[in-house]
Amino acid sequence: IGKMTIADSDTVSKSNINRQILALHSTIGEKKTELAKKRLLDINPSIELTIFDRYITEDTIEDLLETDYDYIVDAIDTLSPKVIFLYRATNKGFKIISSMGAGRKLDPTQVKLVSDFSETHGCHLAFYVRKYLKRLGLKEGFKAVYSAEAPVKESMFANRDSDNKSSTVGVISYLPAIFGLYCASEAIRDLISNE
Repeated sequence: IGKMTIADSDTVSKSNINRQILALHSTIGEKKTELAKKRLLDINPSIELTIFDRYITEDTIEDLLETDYDYIVDAIDTLSPKVIFLYRATNKGFKIISSMGAGRKLDPTQVKLVSDFSETHGCHLAFYVRKYLKRLGLKEGFKAVYSAEAPVKESMFANRDSDNKSSTVGVISYLPAIFGLYCASEAIRDLISNE
């Protein structure tokens, strides 16, 4: 991988520490894109990085999709931006692999890779992505990683620390990494097979 764009407007919060490699007590409040940039350049000083430090909205998606990417890995965890991003990127013909929801899941053996998102099942986020993309006329078109495990009821709890959300979905430490490794593996193997 010689060039990469990282898109994220978030900063590290305490709740990220259990599952994000960049999230530590010492990095709370720092921009995730800057931390990722620093780490990636330390691994490969010759990589060309573009940082897109803006929230994904209908207005910012077009700016992000101006580049002719060889592959897109989508890990957006908010429904509306995810749906709009996938719709626009698919219609532009990009190769995409999308990570669905790891929240409220525990069993790593239930994580699956499918050749088309229409084949996902048992995932709350994937259900709504399929539903809203179908309304937009998109029924297929990109790969997806998801968990077929039934949601763990005990992983939903009241969020007393937020004015925006009344509840929080628990995410176990190892599942986001497994989802990410599936996505990375598929993207790299696809890129190699097209050379």
